Amino acid sequence: MALQSMTGFARVEGHNDIARWTWEVRSVNGKGLDFRFRFPPGNDALQPQIRKLISGYFKRGNLHISLVIDHPGDQAKPVINQSVLDAVLETIASLQEKLNCPPPAAENILRIKGILETVETDNNEEESAALTRAIIQDFEILMKNLSLSRTAEGADICKFLDEQLLQLEKLTLAIADDPSRSIDQIRKRLSRQISLLLDNNAGLDPDRLHQEAAILATRADLAEELDRLRVHIEAARALLCSEGPVGRKLDFICQELNRECNTICSKSNAIAITNNGLDMKVVIDQFREQVQNME
Repeated sequence: MALQSMTGFARVEGHNDIARWTWEVRSVNGKGLDFRFRFPPGNDALQPQIRKLISGYFKRGNLHISLVIDHPGDQAKPVINQSVLDAVLETIASLQEKLNCPPPAAENILRIKGILETVETDNNEEESAALTRAIIQDFEILMKNLSLSRTAEGADICKFLDEQLLQLEKLTLAIADDPSRSIDQIRKRLSRQISLLLDNNAGLDPDRLHQEAAILATRADLAEELDRLRVHIEAARALLCSEGPVGRKLDFICQELNRECNTICSKSNAIAITNNGLDMKVVIDQFREQVQNME
């Protein structure tokens, strides 16, 4: 399965001899896989099948799913679920007794979910079963279309991420090749600093000073950070060429890239390296912002 974004939209319309229906789904970013349904009264029994189909297509994202069913003529009529109404009225009576409050208006009671249902008075069991099968079949088409929508956006995001990785690679190379990191430049810079210290304080031990300078030079070296940056960049590139959900892994790599970049900026002793490090932080932030959209 190609890499997908978590955002997308799909709509499917269908009909048969007894009804027309419209499915719509909007998908947005989410830490896991979550769905919210808006179904006509009396159709909640569809949810288990719908949930199973969704899980077969997606691993992450918040899906908002709506179903509208239109029955021509007088086939669909609202009826009261007497058992639910009796339970609600009993609860209302108990509250009135405790709170000494007036009873709610009838229209407000009818708004309570489960009291008013839509039934297909003219349809037999066979017709109702056929309608349910057709609606479910169209929902699977809806999932396929949403998958195509998320895949198309995922391809655009991958293209952008590839470009950002190339930019990070160029910045890493620019830092690695910066003249301030050459042995001669490091030696000259340390020699000047040691000379200044010796001139200003004759009590300093030259040998110990050279030892400390060597330690500081080793700590300030950026080779390890640059190597890890290259490894993380290649790991991210490999994920973009793989299949299945990669968003969380890419997000972790973003954290590691940012960590190495911060270390480089803190160790930097040259303006050019600092500037490249700051540019790198901007690119990493842009990269991570888009990674949040990936499944």
